Amino acid sequence: MRNVVIILCALLLALAIAQETGTERIIRIESEGASISGNLRYGPHVFEHPDPEGIRATVSNLTIFSSQATLRVPEEEQDETLLAQAQGRREASFEGGVRVERGRLDASGPNLDYSEATGLGTLRGGVEVRIEPAEAEGKEAQEEQAEPVEIVADEVEFDVDTDRSISRGNVQLVSGNQTANSAQLLFEEERSLGCLYGDGEQVTVTRTDEAGDELVITADEACVLTEEDRLYARGNVTIVDGSITSTGDELFFDDEQSLAEIIGSPARSVDSASGSELESARIRQDIEFDFFEAIDASEATDFDPAAFEPTAQDS
Repeated sequence: MRNVVIILCALLLALAIAQETGTERIIRIESEGASISGNLRYGPHVFEHPDPEGIRATVSNLTIFSSQATLRVPEEEQDETLLAQAQGRREASFEGGVRVERGRLDASGPNLDYSEATGLGTLRGGVEVRIEPAEAEGKEAQEEQAEPVEIVADEVEFDVDTDRSISRGNVQLVSGNQTANSAQLLFEEERSLGCLYGDGEQVTVTRTDEAGDELVITADEACVLTEEDRLYARGNVTIVDGSITSTGDELFFDDEQSLAEIIGSPARSVDSASGSELESARIRQDIEFDFFEAIDASEATDFDPAAFEPTAQDS
């Protein structure tokens, strides 16, 4: 009878904790067909399934598939706190090959660690991510459907409170005819916005046309709206297209129109083939027709840096 009372109290306490902290970060592991071992009261609970994706865990907007999973209390509470009492602070790890789904995103990697306290799940060991484009409406729109975004990185951290992920280490983002390399990538899935950061080294974005010719942009950081094929870069910006090299403080690039706008104090363009040079506060570089020109300061721009800013997060 005493054990029943203890278990009932633990369950009531867990319910109170869940109500206080919210259920969005609470992980639920479906283990039908899996073997379960470990200390049933204090944990850890170890799940093993013969199917590579036999274990399915859900937390907020994230679904995790694997063949092995472990659910535990935080290390500093082990042997002192019942697993049920630790709800909202528990930790889960997945091994043996992991796949993650969230909306249009599908990611895979060897291992994933998740914390209910932070709402962060980190996929490690060499990760591949594919994000399908938003479904276009109408026949004409479908014919111009954006291509999937593909990301590879050493690790990717998913925030279950938002639609954000942060990729770290040897990051490569491929979107259509553009490939970007950086140390870190923040990606917002709903907006299809990727922001690349160099962490002391420059970000490189390479655009390859149908003829195989390359345009290369380097900057301290760059943000790209992948479904609009528009890019904004800032900090020691350089754009190289054939014999033309332009430098400045900021750069906007519209791949659909094949136009770049470089802003600086001043911005500078040089054509090594013709020997022509230009310095101006604003320069338009036409990629298709291989020329550059100064932009009058009074001329309105089609670009807005605010459109490329990541969504502000509540502190």
